[in-house]
Amino acid sequence: MSNLKVKTILVSQPEPKVENSPYHEIQQKHKVKIDFRPFIHVEGVSAKDIRAQKIDLSHYNAIILTSKNSVDHFFRVAEEMRYKVPEDLRYFCQSEAVAYYLQKYVVYRKRKIYVGQKDFADMTSLFKKYKDEKYLLPASDQLNADVPQTLNSLKLDWTQGIFYKTVMSDLSDLADVYYDILAFFSPTGIKSLFKNFPDFQQNNTRIAVFGSTTQKEALENGLRVDIMAPSPEAPSMTMALEKYLAEVNKAK
Repeated sequence: MSNLKVKTILVSQPEPKVENSPYHEIQQKHKVKIDFRPFIHVEGVSAKDIRAQKIDLSHYNAIILTSKNSVDHFFRVAEEMRYKVPEDLRYFCQSEAVAYYLQKYVVYRKRKIYVGQKDFADMTSLFKKYKDEKYLLPASDQLNADVPQTLNSLKLDWTQGIFYKTVMSDLSDLADVYYDILAFFSPTGIKSLFKNFPDFQQNNTRIAVFGSTTQKEALENGLRVDIMAPSPEAPSMTMALEKYLAEVNKAK
Protein backbone atom coordinates (compact mmCIF):
# COMPACT_ATOMS: atom_id res chain seq x y z
CA MET A 1 0.00 0.00 0.00
CA SER A 2 1.30 3.43 -0.95
CA ASN A 3 1.52 5.94 1.89
CA LEU A 4 2.14 8.88 -0.41
CA LYS A 5 0.07 11.96 0.27
CA VAL A 6 -3.14 12.27 -1.73
CA LYS A 7 -3.72 15.43 -3.76
CA THR A 8 -6.23 14.29 -6.40
CA ILE A 9 -9.23 11.94 -6.43
CA LEU A 10 -11.41 10.82 -9.34
CA VAL A 11 -14.90 9.63 -8.35
CA SER A 12 -16.42 7.49 -11.13
CA GLN A 13 -19.93 8.88 -10.61
CA PRO A 14 -21.80 12.09 -11.49
CA GLU A 15 -21.11 15.04 -9.22
CA PRO A 16 -23.63 15.24 -6.34
CA LYS A 17 -26.22 17.94 -6.98
CA VAL A 18 -26.46 18.94 -3.32
CA GLU A 19 -24.42 21.79 -1.92
CA ASN A 20 -21.97 20.88 0.82
CA SER A 21 -21.92 17.18 -0.05
CA PRO A 22 -19.53 15.02 2.01
CA TYR A 23 -17.11 15.20 -0.96
CA HIS A 24 -17.10 18.99 -0.70
CA GLU A 25 -16.24 18.73 2.99
CA ILE A 26 -13.37 16.33 2.22
CA GLN A 27 -11.97 18.79 -0.34
CA GLN A 28 -12.06 21.64 2.16
CA LYS A 29 -10.69 19.69 5.11
CA HIS A 30 -7.89 17.76 3.40
CA LYS A 31 -7.05 20.29 0.63
CA VAL A 32 -7.50 17.68 -2.11
CA LYS A 33 -8.94 18.11 -5.61
CA ILE A 34 -11.91 15.83 -6.36
CA ASP A 35 -13.18 15.37 -9.92
CA PHE A 36 -16.34 13.49 -10.89
CA ARG A 37 -16.63 11.48 -14.09
CA PRO A 38 -19.15 8.67 -14.66
CA PHE A 39 -17.35 5.59 -16.04
CA ILE A 40 -20.70 4.11 -17.03
CA HIS A 41 -24.02 5.56 -18.17
CA VAL A 42 -27.53 4.36 -18.88
CA GLU A 43 -29.13 4.17 -22.33
CA GLY A 44 -32.82 3.50 -22.90
CA VAL A 45 -34.05 0.47 -24.86
CA SER A 46 -36.48 1.34 -27.67
CA ALA A 47 -40.19 0.51 -27.56
CA LYS A 48 -39.59 -1.75 -30.58
CA ASP A 49 -37.00 -3.77 -28.65
CA ILE A 50 -39.38 -4.05 -25.68
CA ARG A 51 -42.12 -5.38 -27.95
CA ALA A 52 -39.55 -7.91 -29.20
CA GLN A 53 -39.29 -9.04 -25.55
CA LYS A 54 -43.02 -9.85 -25.88
CA ILE A 55 -44.00 -7.24 -23.30
CA ASP A 56 -47.46 -5.65 -23.52
CA LEU A 57 -47.81 -2.99 -20.81
CA SER A 58 -51.58 -3.49 -20.62
CA HIS A 59 -51.07 -7.05 -19.29
CA TYR A 60 -49.77 -5.84 -15.91
CA ASN A 61 -51.55 -4.24 -12.98
CA ALA A 62 -48.47 -3.79 -10.77
CA ILE A 63 -45.05 -2.29 -11.47
CA ILE A 64 -41.91 -2.97 -9.42
CA LEU A 65 -39.55 0.01 -9.35
CA THR A 66 -36.05 -0.55 -7.98
CA SER A 67 -34.38 2.75 -8.94
CA LYS A 68 -34.97 6.23 -10.36
CA ASN A 69 -33.79 4.89 -13.72
CA SER A 70 -36.54 2.25 -13.70
CA VAL A 71 -39.12 5.01 -13.05
CA ASP A 72 -37.82 7.22 -15.88
CA HIS A 73 -37.61 4.40 -18.41
CA PHE A 74 -41.00 2.86 -17.58
CA PHE A 75 -42.75 6.17 -18.27
CA ARG A 76 -40.56 6.87 -21.31
CA VAL A 77 -41.54 3.53 -22.85
CA ALA A 78 -45.21 4.02 -21.95
CA GLU A 79 -45.11 7.33 -23.82
CA GLU A 80 -43.28 5.83 -26.82
CA MET A 81 -45.90 3.07 -26.97
CA ARG A 82 -48.72 5.63 -26.56
CA TYR A 83 -49.87 3.62 -23.56
CA LYS A 84 -52.04 5.57 -21.11
CA VAL A 85 -50.87 4.49 -17.67
CA PRO A 86 -54.03 3.53 -15.72
CA GLU A 87 -54.80 5.35 -12.47
CA ASP A 88 -55.34 2.10 -10.55
CA LEU A 89 -51.88 0.70 -11.38
CA ARG A 90 -50.03 -0.42 -8.24
CA TYR A 91 -46.46 0.85 -7.79
CA PHE A 92 -44.08 -1.14 -5.59
CA CYS A 93 -41.04 1.06 -4.84
CA GLN A 94 -37.87 -0.37 -3.32
CA SER A 95 -37.15 2.72 -1.21
CA GLU A 96 -38.53 6.07 -0.07
CA ALA A 97 -36.21 7.80 -2.56
CA VAL A 98 -37.71 5.87 -5.50
CA ALA A 99 -41.27 6.52 -4.27
CA TYR A 100 -40.54 10.22 -3.85
CA TYR A 101 -39.08 10.36 -7.37
CA LEU A 102 -42.28 8.80 -8.74
CA GLN A 103 -44.01 12.13 -8.04
CA LYS A 104 -42.29 13.45 -11.15
CA TYR A 105 -44.82 11.41 -13.15
CA VAL A 106 -47.91 10.77 -11.01
CA VAL A 107 -50.06 12.62 -8.48
CA TYR A 108 -48.82 10.81 -5.41
CA ARG A 109 -51.86 10.87 -3.11
CA LYS A 110 -54.15 9.58 -5.84
CA ARG A 111 -52.11 6.46 -6.60
CA LYS A 112 -51.57 3.04 -5.05
CA ILE A 113 -47.95 3.24 -3.94
CA TYR A 114 -46.21 0.74 -1.66
CA VAL A 115 -42.76 1.46 -0.29
CA GLY A 116 -39.99 -0.86 0.93
CA GLN A 117 -37.30 0.00 3.46
CA LYS A 118 -34.07 -0.17 1.46
CA ASP A 119 -33.08 -3.68 0.36
CA PHE A 120 -35.23 -5.52 -2.16
CA ALA A 121 -35.95 -8.38 0.26
CA ASP A 122 -37.56 -5.84 2.62
CA MET A 123 -40.52 -5.74 0.20
CA THR A 124 -41.43 -9.39 0.83
CA SER A 125 -44.32 -8.56 3.19
CA LEU A 126 -45.79 -6.15 0.61
CA PHE A 127 -45.65 -8.76 -2.15
CA LYS A 128 -47.24 -11.38 0.13
CA LYS A 129 -50.16 -9.03 0.67
CA TYR A 130 -50.67 -8.73 -3.11
CA LYS A 131 -49.83 -12.23 -4.29
CA ASP A 132 -52.27 -12.32 -7.20
CA GLU A 133 -51.11 -9.25 -9.13
CA LYS A 134 -49.43 -9.45 -12.53
CA TYR A 135 -46.09 -7.74 -11.93
CA LEU A 136 -43.81 -6.03 -14.43
CA LEU A 137 -40.22 -5.28 -13.45
CA PRO A 138 -38.75 -2.61 -15.76
CA ALA A 139 -35.04 -3.10 -15.15
CA SER A 140 -31.56 -2.81 -16.61
CA ASP A 141 -29.58 -5.57 -18.29
CA GLN A 142 -27.66 -5.90 -15.02
CA LEU A 143 -30.16 -6.97 -12.40
CA ASN A 144 -29.10 -7.78 -8.83
CA ALA A 145 -29.44 -11.53 -8.25
CA ASP A 146 -31.52 -11.02 -5.08
CA VAL A 147 -34.39 -9.51 -7.12
CA PRO A 148 -35.41 -12.62 -9.15
CA GLN A 149 -34.59 -14.83 -6.14
CA THR A 150 -37.01 -12.91 -3.92
CA LEU A 151 -39.79 -12.78 -6.53
CA ASN A 152 -39.45 -16.47 -7.48
CA SER A 153 -39.39 -17.59 -3.84
CA LEU A 154 -42.79 -15.90 -3.38
CA LYS A 155 -44.12 -17.63 -6.54
CA LEU A 156 -45.36 -14.34 -7.97
CA ASP A 157 -46.57 -13.88 -11.54
CA TRP A 158 -43.85 -11.48 -12.69
CA THR A 159 -42.00 -10.53 -15.87
CA GLN A 160 -38.67 -8.78 -16.23
CA GLY A 161 -38.36 -6.28 -19.05
CA ILE A 162 -35.01 -4.80 -20.05
CA PHE A 163 -35.98 -1.13 -20.37
CA TYR A 164 -32.44 0.31 -20.19
CA LYS A 165 -28.84 -0.82 -20.43
CA THR A 166 -25.68 0.03 -18.54
CA VAL A 167 -23.06 1.17 -21.06
CA MET A 168 -19.37 1.92 -20.60
CA SER A 169 -18.51 5.59 -21.18
CA ASP A 170 -15.78 6.88 -23.48
CA LEU A 171 -12.95 8.08 -21.23
CA SER A 172 -10.29 8.63 -23.91
CA ASP A 173 -9.81 12.26 -22.85
CA LEU A 174 -8.46 11.02 -19.49
CA ALA A 175 -5.60 9.11 -21.13
CA ASP A 176 -2.87 11.45 -19.90
CA VAL A 177 -4.47 12.42 -16.61
CA TYR A 178 -3.17 10.97 -13.36
CA TYR A 179 -5.10 10.70 -10.08
CA ASP A 180 -3.86 9.55 -6.67
CA ILE A 181 -7.17 7.76 -5.96
CA LEU A 182 -9.76 6.24 -8.29
CA ALA A 183 -13.11 5.45 -6.60
CA PHE A 184 -15.38 2.74 -8.07
CA PHE A 185 -18.95 1.77 -7.21
CA SER A 186 -19.72 -1.16 -9.52
CA PRO A 187 -17.98 -4.02 -11.35
CA THR A 188 -18.93 -2.32 -14.64
CA GLY A 189 -16.96 0.76 -13.58
CA ILE A 190 -13.83 -1.40 -13.28
CA LYS A 191 -14.60 -3.05 -16.65
CA SER A 192 -14.93 0.43 -18.17
CA LEU A 193 -11.47 1.39 -16.86
CA PHE A 194 -9.85 -1.55 -18.65
CA LYS A 195 -11.96 -1.21 -21.80
CA ASN A 196 -10.81 2.41 -22.11
CA PHE A 197 -7.26 1.77 -20.90
CA PRO A 198 -6.29 -1.88 -21.55
CA ASP A 199 -2.69 -1.17 -20.48
CA PHE A 200 -3.63 0.54 -17.21
CA GLN A 201 -0.86 0.15 -14.63
CA GLN A 202 -1.84 0.86 -11.03
CA ASN A 203 1.61 1.81 -9.66
CA ASN A 204 0.99 4.39 -6.91
CA THR A 205 -2.68 4.93 -7.73
CA ARG A 206 -4.88 3.97 -4.82
CA ILE A 207 -8.07 2.10 -5.71
CA ALA A 208 -11.21 2.66 -3.61
CA VAL A 209 -14.15 0.30 -4.10
CA PHE A 210 -17.71 0.15 -2.81
CA GLY A 211 -19.23 -3.30 -2.37
CA SER A 212 -17.91 -6.84 -2.49
CA THR A 213 -18.77 -7.39 -6.20
CA THR A 214 -16.75 -4.29 -7.14
CA GLN A 215 -13.88 -5.50 -4.96
CA LYS A 216 -14.00 -8.93 -6.63
CA GLU A 217 -13.86 -7.36 -10.13
CA ALA A 218 -10.91 -5.17 -9.10
CA LEU A 219 -8.94 -8.11 -7.70
CA GLU A 220 -9.71 -10.28 -10.75
CA ASN A 221 -8.21 -7.52 -12.91
CA GLY A 222 -5.03 -7.54 -10.85
CA LEU A 223 -5.74 -4.32 -8.99
CA ARG A 224 -4.67 -3.68 -5.41
CA VAL A 225 -7.62 -2.45 -3.35
CA ASP A 226 -6.43 0.17 -0.85
CA ILE A 227 -9.75 1.58 0.36
CA MET A 228 -12.83 -0.56 0.97
CA ALA A 229 -16.40 0.43 1.77
CA PRO A 230 -18.78 -0.30 3.30
CA SER A 231 -17.19 -1.39 6.56
CA PRO A 232 -18.38 -1.13 10.19
CA GLU A 233 -16.33 2.04 10.72
CA ALA A 234 -16.92 3.45 7.21
CA PRO A 235 -20.41 2.62 5.88
CA SER A 236 -20.06 5.03 2.93
CA MET A 237 -17.40 5.75 0.31
CA THR A 238 -16.92 9.29 1.62
CA MET A 239 -16.32 8.00 5.16
CA ALA A 240 -13.79 5.46 3.85
CA LEU A 241 -11.97 8.20 1.91
CA GLU A 242 -12.04 10.49 4.95
CA LYS A 243 -10.52 7.77 7.13
CA TYR A 244 -7.77 7.02 4.58
CA LEU A 245 -6.89 10.69 4.02
CA ALA A 246 -6.69 11.29 7.77
CA GLU A 247 -3.99 8.61 7.88
CA VAL A 248 -1.87 9.38 4.80
CA ASN A 249 -2.26 13.16 4.60
CA LYS A 250 -1.37 13.93 8.19
CA ALA A 251 1.72 16.10 8.52
CA LYS A 252 4.86 14.00 8.30
